[in-house]
Amino acid sequence: MSGPRRILVTGAAGRLGRAALTLFADRLIPTTGLDLHDPGDTRAGRMVTGSAGDPTVVRDALAGVDAVFHCAAIPAPTLGTPHEVFTTNTRATFTVLEEAAQAGVMRAVIAGSLSVTGLPWSPHPRTPAYLPIDEDMPLQVADPYALSKQTDEAAGAMMARRHGMSVVALRLPLLGGPGDQFDTYARYYAEHPEWGAKELWAYLDTRDAARAGLLALTAPVTGFHAVFVAAPDTLSATDTEALLDEHLPGVPRRMRWTGRSVAIDTGRATRLLGFTPEHLFPLSLPGQAPPPPIRK
Repeated sequence: MSGPRRILVTGAAGRLGRAALTLFADRLIPTTGLDLHDPGDTRAGRMVTGSAGDPTVVRDALAGVDAVFHCAAIPAPTLGTPHEVFTTNTRATFTVLEEAAQAGVMRAVIAGSLSVTGLPWSPHPRTPAYLPIDEDMPLQVADPYALSKQTDEAAGAMMARRHGMSVVALRLPLLGGPGDQFDTYARYYAEHPEWGAKELWAYLDTRDAARAGLLALTAPVTGFHAVFVAAPDTLSATDTEALLDEHLPGVPRRMRWTGRSVAIDTGRATRLLGFTPEHLFPLSLPGQAPPPPIRK
């Protein structure tokens, strides 16, 4: 399948949006960026400022575009009121996909989240139905952010049926890289491993997330698909079996884990998109001095 002529990246100033624009520029793919404010330092060929939830702004941003990587969102339920988080995220996703379809754009990727499971932000402790988690596991949504991600996926599935659009929702774990979140979370998990249980100590380098997005825009897929993507290991130096024994002891397991293997089944992303992570986070090796403690 030939590549896109121009990709619209929403949330262009965010962590994933910037990584996507960099990747696409390196691959010589023309881009348009859309964000509430122009940061002035992205690699977008064209930058449009405004809300991804505003149809007029989105129509302008879609000029000449034939694929969309939708990253714009409030990325956590703590960054707004429940009403703001849910309505902002779902309005933006519906608007971007519907306007794209009306403009004849038939390929889109949604930056979704592992949070769609309902586990990371639930106001009451919840555990997965089984391990490793996969796309067929029942959702346990109990917070507005998870609900927005579930609604985004439903919108993507509807667009596939309504317009014949190919839509892939990437269920992303913690994103970052060395010096950007991972060092901090690895220290957190070393001191308080229980904090990582709700996210299964999972991560994905932002560069790999951007590459997964490009694969999802070019792979020969039709219809709607939600896929988990994650690094094959965790941000914890403790073996996964020991972590699960201690922090998720009652959850049924469908396999055994070797070393720090992540408790997420990412096979669908491999089969559907041909995606394999390339950037793994280097935890401190035995015998090295541990990182300094974090001030909380």
